[in-house]
Amino acid sequence: MSIGHTLLGLLESGPRHGYDLKRAFDEKFGHDKPLHYGQVYSTMSRLLKNGLVEVDGVEPGGGPERKRYAITDAGITDVDAWLARPEAPEPYLQSVLYTKVVLALLTGRGAAELLDTQRSEHLRLMRSLTDRKRRGDLADQLICDHALFHLEADLRWLELTAARLDRLAREVGA
Repeated sequence: MSIGHTLLGLLESGPRHGYDLKRAFDEKFGHDKPLHYGQVYSTMSRLLKNGLVEVDGVEPGGGPERKRYAITDAGITDVDAWLARPEAPEPYLQSVLYTKVVLALLTGRGAAELLDTQRSEHLRLMRSLTDRKRRGDLADQLICDHALFHLEADLRWLELTAARLDRLAREVGA
């Protein structure tokens, strides 16, 4: 995720302080991985340097002065371009799971057990996400669906690999 573009997009609704940006980001996008304050302020510093935001005001705070940031026309143009650009599909050709299976075969370890353990972990996470999806709002449901579809694809791969394990073992020379 482009944190800079996301913060710029949040600024389109009006100027905000770094604290407000962090809170809005975490509320909309950071349920599972909230931003650190340092990340917000370093990103805002970079956006300021690049002319994508400007300081709209400075207010005294309990500690350092609080800057209020506003998006510039260049920032809006940058967000427009980012939103219009498709994301590259991630083909996962360098999968850690695949690497573990091949290394297990090469070293005489149990690749079938590895696949079973991984399948159990995927199913555990899928149950958790399904529960979260049931309790969540539409945004949470959509992000959970995205994750669940990827996990389902992984499960299909795990099943296919398990079915081809003997052949793979012969081909990798175990």
